Amino acid sequence: MRIVIAGGHGRIARRLERLLTAAGHEVAGIIRKLEQSAAVREAGAEPVVLDMESASLEMVAAVLQGADAAVFAAGAGPGSGAARKDTVDRDAAILFADAAERAGVRRHLVVSSMGADPEHKGDEVFDAYLRAKGAADAHVRGKDSLDWTILRPGMLTDDAGTGLVRLEASTGRGPIPRDDVAAVLAELLDTPATAGLTLELVSGNTPIPVAVRGVAGN
Repeated sequence: MRIVIAGGHGRIARRLERLLTAAGHEVAGIIRKLEQSAAVREAGAEPVVLDMESASLEMVAAVLQGADAAVFAAGAGPGSGAARKDTVDRDAAILFADAAERAGVRRHLVVSSMGADPEHKGDEVFDAYLRAKGAADAHVRGKDSLDWTILRPGMLTDDAGTGLVRLEASTGRGPIPRDDVAAVLAELLDTPATAGLTLELVSGNTPIPVAVRGVAGN
């Protein structure tokens, strides 16, 4: 498959790029800065420099043209203010979904966040983040033209992956290594019967392939 990942320089994205290229897939990673190219190439992906905060629908659709799947793994990141939560975590995610629709790329994965809700209350930056993610998720879920799966990990860590997770519509809070998030995304891409699901993910006791098969078709 050819897979395009938005936020291609991110910590989850680079892990996913390594997994997908090792499995024989062709991967492109959309990045904001030219100097991020080397790290994306090192992960095995083709870097595409495109600022998702200023790109047009046509520009993003051109990158997605001919792809078999799209993964939104971009984020404004820690240290960013509420305004960038809206421009990246909400608006760029919406743009990416619209561009996938325009380009005819049906399979669509979104890395969201546990607790994402467009009606979330609160005035802190993290509250704005959860509202932004929730609004983007709602937009994606409204697209019948996309075979979407939304993944909502718990607290992300840089611990080594265990390959053992809990993946359900509702898991309760908990940590999850980025290694395991990437491995679940790769498995979801290979499991089209997970389309139409919004799934929470934390560490658990179930091997990733078994966990993904367990939710497929539900």
